Amino acid sequence: MNLIKKSLALAMLAAPIAFNSSYSLADTAKNTLKLEDVFSLEYASGLDITNDGETVYFVRNYMDIQNDKKRGNIWKVTKNKVMTPVTNGLHADYSPTLSPDESKLAYISTASGAAQIHIKWLNTGQTGQMTHLTGSPSNLSWSPDGKMLVFSQFVKGTPKSPVNLSGKPEGAKWADSAIFIDDLFYRADGAGYIPAGNSQIFVLSADGGTPRQLTQGEFDHAGSISWSRDSKAIVFSANLRPDSDLELTDDNVYKVDVASGDMLQLTDRIGPDNSPLVSPDGKLIAYLGYDEKYTNYENTQLYIMDANGGVSRSLTSEFDRSVGSIKWASDSKGLYLSYDDKGETYVAYQPLQGERKIVADKVGGLAFGRPYSGGEFDVANNGTVAFTYSNPQRPADIAIKKGDKANLLTQLNEDALAHKDIASIKPLNLKSSFDELPIQAWVAYPPGFEQGKKEGKRYPLILEIHGGPVANYGPHFSTEIQLMAAQGYVVVYANPRGSDSYGKDFAQTIDKNYPSQDYDDLMSTVDAVIAQGAIDEQNLFVTGGSGGGTLTAWIVGHTERFTAAVVAKPVINWYSFVLTSDFYPFFYKNWFGKKPWEAQDLYMKHSPISYVGNVTTPTMLLTGESDHRTPISETEQYYQALKLQGVESAMVRIPGASHGIYARPSNLMAKVGYILWWFDEHRTDKDTSKSE
Repeated sequence: MNLIKKSLALAMLAAPIAFNSSYSLADTAKNTLKLEDVFSLEYASGLDITNDGETVYFVRNYMDIQNDKKRGNIWKVTKNKVMTPVTNGLHADYSPTLSPDESKLAYISTASGAAQIHIKWLNTGQTGQMTHLTGSPSNLSWSPDGKMLVFSQFVKGTPKSPVNLSGKPEGAKWADSAIFIDDLFYRADGAGYIPAGNSQIFVLSADGGTPRQLTQGEFDHAGSISWSRDSKAIVFSANLRPDSDLELTDDNVYKVDVASGDMLQLTDRIGPDNSPLVSPDGKLIAYLGYDEKYTNYENTQLYIMDANGGVSRSLTSEFDRSVGSIKWASDSKGLYLSYDDKGETYVAYQPLQGERKIVADKVGGLAFGRPYSGGEFDVANNGTVAFTYSNPQRPADIAIKKGDKANLLTQLNEDALAHKDIASIKPLNLKSSFDELPIQAWVAYPPGFEQGKKEGKRYPLILEIHGGPVANYGPHFSTEIQLMAAQGYVVVYANPRGSDSYGKDFAQTIDKNYPSQDYDDLMSTVDAVIAQGAIDEQNLFVTGGSGGGTLTAWIVGHTERFTAAVVAKPVINWYSFVLTSDFYPFFYKNWFGKKPWEAQDLYMKHSPISYVGNVTTPTMLLTGESDHRTPISETEQYYQALKLQGVESAMVRIPGASHGIYARPSNLMAKVGYILWWFDEHRTDKDTSKSE
């Protein structure tokens, strides 16, 4: 989930965009959204509700325009909508976690310059920094007796250096030492080249002091951590296989004794078993997982087992959706769970015996940049559900619900957006021209659309495609979509086959078969919008990022109907992608089933580079220079191939940006600014058209 903020000048980065045409971003009406408005937006996350359901603690995220960073402080809001700051300062405070007696709030803060654990005594208002760690803590959790905290942290190891150069004179300035790598998994998007070491679990006295390391070995002990009811053991998940780098998804659940460090393995199967959570009565452990079948997608199920392991059973085996996060009910008779269904996120109560029921909808609003689903929730002892509230025209707010009616507690963006003309988002249901498969989409109509339609105006259309490729869009706030619509574009986004939230069969239609008929789904989506009228068919544009970038490149290799395209952070050549991406063992095994040299025809059949000879559409590529998921070498391949073909093309490189691009708020501005500039340059009506 990624965010943004910065002035228009900063957004242009090293090479400014020249908005010279008559259809310019500068022409935007005063009451529509502009690029620089990114820095006025806020959103809520990281919520923790009190046991009585009266108060919600949360992170109020905002954008620091002077330093071009996302920041966040912790606030609280009561059910009567009284909002109060808990922390403050120009830094990041996150992971608020109430102590069992709710007298203290533990959280992580960068106030000292590095991420450290802090505690605030809520009765006195005093705050203390509890750690002086060398790495960033995560997965913070209180022991049930309130005497300890547990967290995970990366522990550096010793770099391998089999060759030591001798003969260096004192004071001599030699080159930096060569870096020796022999690990299978050696870099990760957003982290870069991984130093020697692993993530380990620590315990810390609630009174401060020196944390004690509980786990050992050259394995990562990451993810959520849960305490036994007696505060004597913790439960976590880890992949402790000797070949863990080759079997990246094979996590199991373990219990470790806090006093002795003795470890007990609780699950044992091929597949991810993670997110363990001990029941309030201490008798059961719930966890998430599935049997690994090396497909592109499996439904994540909710399991329960005895606190010491043994036979487990799934509570959702007949539920054709993936379970997201879980939370035990206070009486240990069931669990609350989140899941996506048809582009929307819900919270449901799942009893240990019986049928589940939905207890909250309209959950989400955290994606910020693009309209992805997903959100956060917490549950009070009395059953009040707190959640991030999704509104297609607002980023995430905080809401609570008990019974039938939801209560919206915050309106963080009314000052920034209430006076703006915001695009309206409406659903669109259609059938694919390939096989009549039902496809769901949403259309963002620009301000003034209905009046313009009455007057006979015809609007340019942008098809925006999600990544994943197994992911889903929905009726959620999207800065990118809103900025595009503010420039007078109708924007359509869809969930073609392969998207999740429509069941396993729908997602697996692209297993070992991507891209393929998802192309037909997207073309049918465009046709369905055109059929509604008021669309200028001479001004159709297409863009998408990651998997959406791959599909955009596929589209221009298979049709000439689009006036221009922007391919963002794509896979262009599956052969080279698998051999340069960070999670390459997973990608070859789950997405293709064979190594590239064992199935070259399959890899190249689904690679957009194979169809570059068909491309005539003016195409721009845009990727972060530090992207290790879809490395910029993929972008460079396509750019150079387009140049060799004589296709009008350009390449935009975002310095320092990883796959998400939005490491800095101005990066989002730059991405949208360049996309709109490229489309503007190729509009056939740009000499006579003005934005609304």
